Amino acid sequence: MTSEHSIPPQYLIGQTPGWRVNHRINSALPGYVIISSIADTNSLADLPAEALASMGTVFAKVQHALSDVLGAERVYIGRYGHSPGYPIHFHAIPIYRWVEELFWKDDRYRMLERFSHGPGETPTDGAELTLFVWREFCERPDPPPVKGPSVTESISMLRQAIQF
Repeated sequence: MTSEHSIPPQYLIGQTPGWRVNHRINSALPGYVIISSIADTNSLADLPAEALASMGTVFAKVQHALSDVLGAERVYIGRYGHSPGYPIHFHAIPIYRWVEELFWKDDRYRMLERFSHGPGETPTDGAELTLFVWREFCERPDPPPVKGPSVTESISMLRQAIQF
């Protein structure tokens, strides 16, 4: 990661020889975590063997902490983006019951139902909830109020729970 994109220390949660875990800087959603490669590559195929070998363990510890410590009902982990200067990274997005309730109360997101063809397996899916989190908790200048620990409190809780 270039120095212009360094993570402020208050957002750092933990680090292994291959991975850095931090709270997403511009997210008002407590527990929205970024898992970034230490290696300066944007390709999974170019990661060192040690980083690839530890990837599952890092992801599992993050998911466990988000679920069991912060109370997320679901955790979506995915790779998004390919911005210059950033190494390959993954977003770990916690979906709390109160987040899904906000989603269902917001009529703007009912428009998404127009894009489906037939009944889905569930009333909503990870893509719709991820979009909701991005738009409402990361991009809005006035995000919805948080229920539960704040971002700062969640970072502290995650530091305790995610020990490498």
